[in-house]
Amino acid sequence: MQYMVYDPHFNPEQGPPPDPETMQEMGKFIAEAAQAGILVATGALEPKATRLRRINGKFTVTEEPFIELKELMGGWAVIQTGSLEEAVEWCKRFRDIIGDGESEIVRTYGPEDFSFE
Repeated sequence: MQYMVYDPHFNPEQGPPPDPETMQEMGKFIAEAAQAGILVATGALEPKATRLRRINGKFTVTEEPFIELKELMGGWAVIQTGSLEEAVEWCKRFRDIIGDGESEIVRTYGPEDFSFE
């Protein structure tokens, strides 16, 4: 099962960036998760999005900050685990490194979750 994990209340404009020791611990954790086959992808979003809209067969493309992307700018991860409980345990370990706050764990679905026969 795949899950997207992120902090819904993270605001990069509040507080200092992580110290070098925390960054080193995060790096070790990310390497361990990748080696264990848990980490599928990780990254951050910029605060601007491009929206593609099709109405009556015509396309428009608009660039703006459509949603409050600042909550996800700090980062997100997609993890692959055998269960939600396993995902929670990995997230607890990461939260122990970065400290207090919240992590939301949302199940994602891909082509492998559906039958196209």
